[in-house]
Amino acid sequence: MSHRETGEKLEVVYGIHAVKEAVRSRPVEYVLVAQGQCNPRVQEIIDACRAGGIGLRFAPRPAVERAAGNTQHQNVVAVCTPRAYDDIETLLAGSVRPLLVVLDGVEDPANLGAIVRTAVAAGCDGVVIPERRAAGMSPAVARASAGALEHVKIARVTNLVRTLEEMKERHVWVYGFEAQAGKSYLDLDYTLGCVLVLGGEGAGLHRLVREACDELAHIPLRGPVPSLNVSVAAAVVLYEALRQRGKAGKWKAETGN
Repeated sequence: MSHRETGEKLEVVYGIHAVKEAVRSRPVEYVLVAQGQCNPRVQEIIDACRAGGIGLRFAPRPAVERAAGNTQHQNVVAVCTPRAYDDIETLLAGSVRPLLVVLDGVEDPANLGAIVRTAVAAGCDGVVIPERRAAGMSPAVARASAGALEHVKIARVTNLVRTLEEMKERHVWVYGFEAQAGKSYLDLDYTLGCVLVLGGEGAGLHRLVREACDELAHIPLRGPVPSLNVSVAAAVVLYEALRQRGKAGKWKAETGN
């Protein structure tokens, strides 16, 4: 039975990396390709669709643009089953010392996509976002993540503060980041199970979210800028966490402790 017959809503994914990963990772109804394109990376997608029995359609570029709803489609669009959100239990189940990113009101899809890409690269166990006043999974996020959205667990929660309190009850440390904090992000211990909480563009951490954090820290800035973009800040702290965890793992391997 087709998606059309069941009435299931389909999702559009556009951009070479996003479509390539969607074709690899989830059910795809068909892929729409702009006529006359000669990009070898798009040809790889075409070949993968033919090998996997995925429908292909070719259309003039304006039709592809209408299907994508965006000019940044790179001549290829996939129509596929929407990604479902995960629950918190799924995010926590993957590790005895989980590393999660919590976003407090990040509204720009480009920022969310960039954070997702870094989270996957750094081996993060998942990303948590609020239901309201925040970017959610979308074609723009998929493209900005360069396909990484297909490889990350994302939970969307109704109450971010309650979720952080539940994390602490599970002995997961909650670290919040803001420019006014007295402690440096380099002073935190990321070898434990921990949640990295970053605020949205402009507003930063909301008061109740800030108060729910075990520790607050800042990223030192040497030049005349007041703050970093949230996706850059996420990359900085995630890779410090990765560095510390790698160092701790090497120490345990050498000592047997």
